[in-house]
Amino acid sequence: MFPTWLHALAVASLLLGAACALLLSGQVIRHPQHMTVMNVVWPVSALFGTVAVVWAYFRYGRLATREAHHLAKERGEEPPNMTGTPFPVMVGKGALHCGSGCMLGDVAAEWLAFLVPVVAVWFGWHSLFEEKMYAVWVVDFVFAYALGIVFQYYAIVPMRGLSPGQGLVAAVKADTASLIAWQVGMYGFMAFAQFYLFPHLTGQRAPVNSVEFWAAMQVAMVAGFLTSYPVNWWLVGAGIKERM
Repeated sequence: MFPTWLHALAVASLLLGAACALLLSGQVIRHPQHMTVMNVVWPVSALFGTVAVVWAYFRYGRLATREAHHLAKERGEEPPNMTGTPFPVMVGKGALHCGSGCMLGDVAAEWLAFLVPVVAVWFGWHSLFEEKMYAVWVVDFVFAYALGIVFQYYAIVPMRGLSPGQGLVAAVKADTASLIAWQVGMYGFMAFAQFYLFPHLTGQRAPVNSVEFWAAMQVAMVAGFLTSYPVNWWLVGAGIKERM
């Protein structure tokens, strides 16, 4: 049984994330991003980044709308997101671009393994891992990597005018290191929460169908952002990932 204060905190955190995601969903519907995939990235990132992501969108994300790009093109100017976004913020946007794919992949994988436990068996539970969580992490990685490649593909190909094959190769190069770094942070915090924090506070782990689990996942995603940020700094600076 989870303490009332922890349950209330988890509910509040998830509701805040949902409210922020809904707010940004409305914004990108009314003001679509020039890079189409960012219409998904901003609301998904708000699920865990909450008010920080909302602030980043209104301060810098609005510079990358379709309208802003068209207006700059008509004037013969550089798009405002390229001239008005500091490099550290471009790196952060690149990390969120990776992290939103991770978020969607992890959510899908966790629920799949919870609802269909044999999936964890297919990915090593009992044969490679005594602990089910480790097998589920393998599923998480597969789903997150697949979605991350898709997100990168639809960011890189339109901007560089690449063929499908070239775009896939470029997406793999841009996403692999970033995703691994993100998952290290995410796995690290979830291991801490499930093996120490929850047992220490409540005497049990948080099951997937609990608000406590998903509130912890919000924090885990923030940890993933922090561990992937230096990698994205290198990727963006080297031109492997696009500046956003």
